[in-house]
Amino acid sequence: MSNKKVNKDKSIVREDHLTYDDYALIDDEKRYELVDGKLELMSPAPSTIHQLISSEVFKQLSLTCETDYLIFFAPIDVILSPKDVRQPDIVLVSRNRMEVISQHGIEGPPDLVIEVISPSSVKRDKIDKLATYAQFNIPEYWMVDPRMETLEQYILKNDRYELVNLFQDDETVLSPHISCIAFTMNNVMENIPDINY
Repeated sequence: MSNKKVNKDKSIVREDHLTYDDYALIDDEKRYELVDGKLELMSPAPSTIHQLISSEVFKQLSLTCETDYLIFFAPIDVILSPKDVRQPDIVLVSRNRMEVISQHGIEGPPDLVIEVISPSSVKRDKIDKLATYAQFNIPEYWMVDPRMETLEQYILKNDRYELVNLFQDDETVLSPHISCIAFTMNNVMENIPDINY
């Protein structure tokens, strides 16, 4: 029997063995992810730099991929199993795979997930989410590092991610799975104002 449920006033009284149904009842104005049935409180609201870079990557993808892909911007629930719900910064789903999109979120593996790294999320993005996204067969995972102005591209091979490229400056970001992608980190960074990290 589960030892953590959500009661009628929607406050949490159990911290593990949760399902998506329990997660969906939470209404306390905080952001959570569900990892193997355990609720994880997400960091405070992303920084202004994080938000600006997320927005610019979203814009660059929209310029060339909007016809073939639905592009989602956080917060969006990616429901990978009844016990695993993640909220990537950006998610792409092919319009040929509309069956994974519901009113609740994306129910199944998207084609691409993107995280913009912030100091408070480095471990979660580079270790925890990397493992989760590989476990649920998401073919491609990107990590954008605002401080280094780089994009790390991971491709799923034999159930594990391999870092296959590190894009910076004017190198064109390309994907072996998503042919419409074509932008540079300079395209992203040129619109970011000089704000102290």
